[in-house]
Amino acid sequence: MSHSLQIIRDVFLSLLGLGFIVWLFWRSLKQSEEPGKLVFKWGLTAAIFFAEWKYTLPMYGDGGLGAIFAIGMTGGLALAINLVWRHSIIEFIAQPLTNIFDGGSEPPEPKPLYSLALARRKTNRPLEAIVAIREQLAKFSADFEGVLLLANIQAEDINDLPGAEITLNNFCNSPKAPARQVVAALTQLADWHLKKAADADSARAALRQIIARFPETEFALRAEQRLAHLGGAEKIILAQHDRQAMSVPEGVKNIGLLDSTEFLRPQEIAPGKLAAAHLKHLQQHPHDSEVREKLATIYARDFKRLDLATLELERLIAEKRHSAKQIAGWLNLLANFQIELGADVATVTATLQKIVDDFPSSPAAEITQRRLARINRELKGQKETPGVKLGVYEQNIGLKYGSPRQL
Repeated sequence: MSHSLQIIRDVFLSLLGLGFIVWLFWRSLKQSEEPGKLVFKWGLTAAIFFAEWKYTLPMYGDGGLGAIFAIGMTGGLALAINLVWRHSIIEFIAQPLTNIFDGGSEPPEPKPLYSLALARRKTNRPLEAIVAIREQLAKFSADFEGVLLLANIQAEDINDLPGAEITLNNFCNSPKAPARQVVAALTQLADWHLKKAADADSARAALRQIIARFPETEFALRAEQRLAHLGGAEKIILAQHDRQAMSVPEGVKNIGLLDSTEFLRPQEIAPGKLAAAHLKHLQQHPHDSEVREKLATIYARDFKRLDLATLELERLIAEKRHSAKQIAGWLNLLANFQIELGADVATVTATLQKIVDDFPSSPAAEITQRRLARINRELKGQKETPGVKLGVYEQNIGLKYGSPRQL
């Protein structure tokens, strides 16, 4: 290597070392709680090293008493450095252990604080609470807790439902918004439209946004089921908003002298009419699992039609968006129907075994295995039920509004 290249290398390494030392000092200064005291320590340490280099080291070369004096002076300087830096050295050694308990010197993760806003809301100062929330959201715009709190105050405290809708929609339109939080926001918006404004159309629009944004997901399935029952909730809400005088019919006189009061009991809806109503409902809302389960129960319990009940339950079981708990429940219900209507042990066992095969690690699988162990006794203990002669209407109940396979 030429002499000029060696000089360049030495200069480069010197600058690199000096830069590292400067960076280390700067980093220590920023992290120090007492930067002035730290600068004083550095200055004193530099003075000690300068004295060692300037005065003590040359004495070692003189030998004799000079060398002995130099050793003593070096020890004194080392003691001075120890006094200056002893706390820092102890902290450096103990820091890995103390970090386990106090989290170390890492600054805490910044989080929004809504205590002031909540306090102002409790003291009936919603506008001041909104100002406090917006100050936090200016720093943490994606914080769902703050967005939902702001929308709650707008909708519940100052009756500004359009403002709450804008707040939630702005959050939902953010590309970084988590799916679960978007669904929660739109569901809350649907609730407010229905309960506060009796606006079922806007509530349906909010739920349909969930279906459009997250198709073929559990979120969409829940929104579809909610849409299926929105009509009943709408009637209840409208009745609360528009209360009308009710005429109470005169009661039966001399009721204690009547031979029978059977005629006073409310008449139950005939199973055939109820099944027809369920079928009509499922044509409009095929994902309504609650109504489909009720229809399967009518087929099995009222008409003894295991084939039609099986078709309805298999439709629910085949939907993968349902939870494991729901599917296991429907498989157990199907097994119950099979036992009640005289299916053989192989059929019932195959139905229950599907729970164990599909959800092997679930609590339902453990319970089902215990049931399988005693399935023969369960079948043997099942009493025979007399056959029910069905009329023409009952025989065609599953075809009145179309086959269950088409729903």
